[in-house]
Amino acid sequence: MKPKFVKISDWIIEKIRSGEWLPGDKVPSENELIHTFGVSNTTARKSLQLIETKGYAQRIKGKGTFVLNKTEDHHLLRVLGSIDATRRGFDEGLKVEGFQPKTVVLEKTILDHGISTEISGKHYIMEGPVLKVHQLRYADDLLLKDETKYISIKLCPRINMLSTDLSYFKVYEDKYNHKISDIKQNLSTIILPPDDQANNFEVQEALPVFVLDSVVLCQPGTVLELEKSLYRGDKYKFAIIAHPEYNEIVNSGTKKV
Repeated sequence: MKPKFVKISDWIIEKIRSGEWLPGDKVPSENELIHTFGVSNTTARKSLQLIETKGYAQRIKGKGTFVLNKTEDHHLLRVLGSIDATRRGFDEGLKVEGFQPKTVVLEKTILDHGISTEISGKHYIMEGPVLKVHQLRYADDLLLKDETKYISIKLCPRINMLSTDLSYFKVYEDKYNHKISDIKQNLSTIILPPDDQANNFEVQEALPVFVLDSVVLCQPGTVLELEKSLYRGDKYKFAIIAHPEYNEIVNSGTKKV
């Protein structure tokens, strides 16, 4: 008979292996395991320690235990259509996967005019003034993401005075009390030549790159943030979460035969 803490750790590992829990997802806490399995705090703690020892998760003091990236090709997995994944932020997402993040700010300016983008055939407009932040995002000294954000100063006054080394999503919610209603995203691919002026990845050969265009809405039609980011195609994989309302539409339109 396996000890209880081993059975619980096996259950957690199976959730990870099956893909139900993705890299960066938070593993149930000691208290949650105690409530779910009716075990002592010692048993719950040993369960979490075991999955950490086996390399499936990592504990971050004061935050919890998070699933690590164990894919054989070491690709980072990012989830589209998830407000929770966006709320976590780039740096925190890397930390919970065992990487050391670093950011280099190339530009931080205020644009008096507005800006617009097209996502899934719909045009989104953000009125000025707008904060533009162009930064390079590294993991263990490897450039992974070339990120440009445009943030509404009208909706977030003086946000230009804050450090860029933060999760803007949390700032929107905690400092400015905006409730994020939706995130719209487009994912495409390009081949970036090594001599292209837009290529900041410092590679000697043509690089496949994911291009992610996104818009953050704090209420229908109100644009809070626009983003255009380039991700190294040889280091990333993307997963997609369908919106619940989409499933409801599909189910309501299904007829039994």
